[in-house]
Amino acid sequence: MEKHFVFSISIILVTITSIASGSRVLELSDRFLEVKHEGQWFIMFYAPWCAHCKRTEPIWGHVAQSLANTNVRVGRIDVSRFTAVGQHFKINSYPTIMFIKGHQEFIYNGDRTKDELIPFATRMSNPPIQQVARVESIDMLKTNNGIFFTFVGKQDGVLWDAYHSVAEHFQPHGFFYATSGEIAEKHFDVDTVPSILVYKEKSHYYFPLSNNFNEVEVSHLNESLHKWVNEERFLLFPKITRANIHQLLLTKKYLVLAVVEENKLYEIASHELEFRDLIESICRKHHSKYHSRFQFGWIGSPDIAHSIVMDSLPTPHLLVLNATTSEHHIPDDDPMQLTADAIHLFLESIHQQKATAYGGNSFSVRLYRSYFEAKRSLNDMWRGNPVLTSVIFGLPLGFLSLIMYSICCADILDADEDDEDGHEKRE
Repeated sequence: MEKHFVFSISIILVTITSIASGSRVLELSDRFLEVKHEGQWFIMFYAPWCAHCKRTEPIWGHVAQSLANTNVRVGRIDVSRFTAVGQHFKINSYPTIMFIKGHQEFIYNGDRTKDELIPFATRMSNPPIQQVARVESIDMLKTNNGIFFTFVGKQDGVLWDAYHSVAEHFQPHGFFYATSGEIAEKHFDVDTVPSILVYKEKSHYYFPLSNNFNEVEVSHLNESLHKWVNEERFLLFPKITRANIHQLLLTKKYLVLAVVEENKLYEIASHELEFRDLIESICRKHHSKYHSRFQFGWIGSPDIAHSIVMDSLPTPHLLVLNATTSEHHIPDDDPMQLTADAIHLFLESIHQQKATAYGGNSFSVRLYRSYFEAKRSLNDMWRGNPVLTSVIFGLPLGFLSLIMYSICCADILDADEDDEDGHEKRE
């Protein structure tokens, strides 16, 4: 089987791409369709003219280098050239990154960074739940993984079945482990076995489980565990981007966003950094108070906030987004004058639905949002390349003007000819 697989690889391999010196990225052809179910693949579907693809190329080279000693083969396919591949995998945007394991296909929707891509491939290359058999392995997990879930106890029963089901569902988004009570108690304060805990940022939290959970309906247990994992899989104060904000919205909480602006070197002005730190301190000091209702985070790109409020928002600023209704709230006071007490009052007024709400999901709001996004995209295009923008929009407008002019002129000429004929007849 191994010889057959190596031979198959040699068939489909076109060349080793020269994204970077010593790159391990495999440049694949449409012959990949013949062996796509053999082994594990991490593939980037791209088009040579795509600017996003070009920016991802060096990152993809680093990903391949990091996964070189694993069972994951990292490759890329030019779907503008091998269109059959694009049609088979239903590729409609570039780049599309996909992990293929046997007959399973998982599309990657996160940030295209090395720190996000490699953990994703590592998670997907392993079983949904990994076994921890040594005490020292927990220390390694705490060091290498920012967040991970662990099942403690005998691996059977309704709780284990629910945990396994949830782990399969959330495998693209988190690490799931299982260990014995003897190993777990060396690192965590284990009171009940079996139990489920999440470790993040040097603290751990248990899944709230009643004493009579064996009598609870399996469907109810699955639902409550799914909800808990979905909420706990994020850091207490993560950086929010266009790639992960949709996942955060799935928590159905209020998103409390500290809006600041990073420069090209990912630096933040000192006064904006102080504002972000204030919001983070409230999040951490009052975790037990707000965690069930609010998910805190910060935005380094004001464009995301502009899309939410459908207007320009100065930085720094505080923005609260209702993940359920898409309504948003902003404080009346100057953000730079906000104190911790004022922020507490603001959040409490939101929870009690006394704060002024903007936006939403009504038809008029969705219509205006489409207009706002179109205008913003056009402005970005103009600032980026005014000549190209003029050509893209100028040529169609020019042709339309010629067509309209021709129609109008034809009517005028016809009218003139009729007048002349009538005049001649009268003479």
